[in-house]
Amino acid sequence: MRTPPPRVLTVAGSDSGGGAGIQADLKTMLALGTHGMSVLTAVTAQNSLGVQGAWELPAEAVRQQFRSVVDDIGTQAVKTGMLATAELVETVAELLDGLPVPVVVDPVGVSKHGDPLLAADALHAVRTALLPKATVATPNLDEVAQLTGVRVETEADLPRAAAAVLAYGPRWTLIKGGHLKDGEAVDLLTDGTDEHWLRAPRHDNRHTHGTGCTLAAAVAAELAKGRSVPEAAGAAKEYVTGAIAAGFALGGGIGPVDHGWRPGRGG
Repeated sequence: MRTPPPRVLTVAGSDSGGGAGIQADLKTMLALGTHGMSVLTAVTAQNSLGVQGAWELPAEAVRQQFRSVVDDIGTQAVKTGMLATAELVETVAELLDGLPVPVVVDPVGVSKHGDPLLAADALHAVRTALLPKATVATPNLDEVAQLTGVRVETEADLPRAAAAVLAYGPRWTLIKGGHLKDGEAVDLLTDGTDEHWLRAPRHDNRHTHGTGCTLAAAVAAELAKGRSVPEAAGAAKEYVTGAIAAGFALGGGIGPVDHGWRPGRGG
């Protein structure tokens, strides 16, 4: 019998348009040679133009999905995404407590189009309950500002942003600098001591829906394979850069990145 691939569990919301959320996570995990599993936290009505509606699932539904997967199949890494409410954030943090695998927390606050995906009263729970469980936290610049109040204007501001996020307890943080306007696409990975600057060419492609989900899912997939955090982040950066370059038009707005841009290279 074939040895099963590394297992990765995503705890996130559904994107009905298929570009972000659970759908992006599972595509990424497959592309990188892992077996993706899911705990659905919310359902969105979403397309290339934005989010038209969002409905969170009951906390008990989230809890039972998680226990069903972890207690039988097990997992070698977990990635969290859209958690929507304080109750769901606290429920997921409780489920992660004591789980002996790497956890990647993508503190999703708003969609690519600026639609809110996290209730304002949930921010405290993200800071105090969820981020301390993270092996790696992967906020973008808007999420850094939302969580910490630190606003990043230039690359030189990234270490200050990272320090503010690390103060909430994750072991590492990967500050995604893709929203900076000039130069390369640069991210900063740090644990407060070691700094790893991840640089890639900035592609002139507006079809970038799902980049944040994809990067966090890729980090989780690489961690499930046994890579170190710096190795996993570097490999994830290379994968998402290629996916952005291959992003395609879909619908009338912002299309998705291409999760299958390098077929046959998973693993």
